[in-house]
Formats: sequence, structure tokens, C-alpha cells
Amino acid sequence: MTIPSDSFAATRERSDELAAEVAAHPDRFRVLTGERPTGRLHLGHYFGTILERVRLQGLGVDLWVILADYQVITDRDTLGQVRENVVNAVLDYAAAGIDTGRATVFTHSAVPALNQLMLPFLSLVTEAELHRNPTVKAELAASERALSGLMLTYPVHQAADILFCKGNLVPVGKDQLPHLEVTRVIARRFNERFGRVFPEPQALLTATPGIPGLDGRKMSKSYGNAISLSMTADETAALIRRTPTDGDRRITFDPDARPGVSALLTTAALCLGSDEATLADKLGDGGGSALKKLATDAVNDFFADHRARRAELAADPDFAIGLVREGNRHANEIAERTLDEVRSAMGTVY
Repeated sequence: MTIPSDSFAATRERSDELAAEVAAHPDRFRVLTGERPTGRLHLGHYFGTILERVRLQGLGVDLWVILADYQVITDRDTLGQVRENVVNAVLDYAAAGIDTGRATVFTHSAVPALNQLMLPFLSLVTEAELHRNPTVKAELAASERALSGLMLTYPVHQAADILFCKGNLVPVGKDQLPHLEVTRVIARRFNERFGRVFPEPQALLTATPGIPGLDGRKMSKSYGNAISLSMTADETAALIRRTPTDGDRRITFDPDARPGVSALLTTAALCLGSDEATLADKLGDGGGSALKKLATDAVNDFFADHRARRAELAADPDFAIGLVREGNRHANEIAERTLDEVRSAMGTVY
């Protein structure tokens, strides 16, 4: 499923209108966002999503953040260090400025009523519709094994994530629009078939910057090319020092021909509030060593306060898990209430 250009233009226009509505009436909106806790959060998460969450919450929007631990096993065999990853994510959220006293941060596996919504929701979509989802198609194309049932129904699980708390605003990039459309379809079909229970959540398009890994590939822990938010200054310096560049001393921004050099320029530019071309001109013939020093200093200076706050929070061993438990309690309360509405609408109250 792709988004036609005219449809995307309309979505962009509506998103701009929504942004104005959010600024004027933030109390009318509940945002559901989150990620799979497959590893430590990195610069891509920070600049791509976390800053937007902080901004929206600062406006007064009701912020819900799901750590989708069940979705970790959609495309892998084990959960890995999922508990550790959840704890580290919470520490980074709080250190980045998310008000954890107001935000609801919770995990998939701890909210049974959320997951129970999967059953009626699955009756509202066809197998063909699921196979057309971009994530499912990409996984099928890349995998050398058959799709698991959980991977195939991944878009429906996302719908349950958003709709259980009646989220009505979802920050997304253009690539995520087809996922949100599945949620909108499910909400609309449920309301038409059984009676109105769910809002049709709207997309708030975000201008997520393209943030490559240090080697120019997709930023990924598995590639060893991601600067984690939990890294120390020395660990950051060591990682950047190992980044491959090339023998040309003239620094230029050319992601295709010079991926390592260009990725370091992008990293530095994000942290310095500059642009790659300006930094490249400033470095001139300084070569890879000058570029790596620039990137190292930019990252370490930018995240110095974050790391200090994070260390302070991590000193309390009960902080992160206590916050998740409180978030799970609140999420369960809301999920049970929504499930009761669903049962009533479907006539399955006994």
C-alpha cells in the first residue's frame, strides 16, 4: 500500500491544521506513541521521536508511551534483554525531558485487556489487507522463513495499542501513514458494525530528519553504528574513532560516495543545529581526524546534561520499574474500561 501524492498532500494539509488545533486546545488530544524495546535508545530515537514527544507534552497533550515488548518477537526468536531495555528506555525518556509524572509509560505484556482487543479487531480486516501492509510486505521479502502469525497481524496489534486508550493523535512520518490507516479502518468498521466506541485517530506528520548510522547505513545496534543515549563520553569517542571514513582530506557531504564522512557530518550538524554543507566548508582540508573530533565534541557537549540527569535517575534502582508499574496500572484501568464498552457494543455481556 502506497500513499498517492494527492492523498499525501491532503494529509499534509490536515496535519498542519491539526498542529494549530493542538497548540490551541492541547487538552482535546491524547497521543499514543512508542517503540519496541529491542535495544538501547540511540540518537535516531532522540532526534526522530523523543524530542517531538517532549514538545507535545510541553503543550499540554496527554502523552501515552508504549514499550511494545510483545512486538519484539514479531520478527525474532527471543525477547532478549527486554527488561533491561525497558528500564533503559524509561531512564532516557525521563532524562530527555518527558514528564514521567504525567505521561503514561507502559508495556504490552502487562495489559491483558489491550491484547484481548485483537480478537474482535482481527474480524474487521482481511488477510489480503494484512499482506498489503508495507511492514509485512518488507518482512516477507527480507525473511527466508514464513511469516509468523504475530508478524502478519502486527498492524492489528498496533491498532489495539492506539485504540485501547482512545488515542486520537499519532505522530508519524510519511512511511508510517499506511500503518495508521489500518487503525483508522478498524475503528471505522467497528463503529459501523457494533456502535460508536472508538475515535478515528489522525496523523500528525513529523519532519523526522534522516539520521544514518555512523557508517552511512541504517542506524542499528546490530551494525554497531549507533550512538546510544546511555553511552559515556569516552564510549562515544571510541565509537566515532572507529568509524571508517576515506583517504580524501577534503571534507565534503556526499552520502552516496562518502557514507562515513557524510554520516559524521549529519551527526555533528544535528547536535550543533547547523547543516552538513556549512560544517564541511568549515573543516575544509582538515581530514577525517578533524571531522571525528568535531562530531565527538558535538555529541558529547549536546548530551552532557542528558547523561548527567540519566545517571542521577539510574542511581535509584526502583525509579524505572516503579514508573512502568504505575503506567501499567493506569493502562490496565483504561483498557478494562474500553473492553467493557466493546463487550457492551457487541452484546457479549453475561
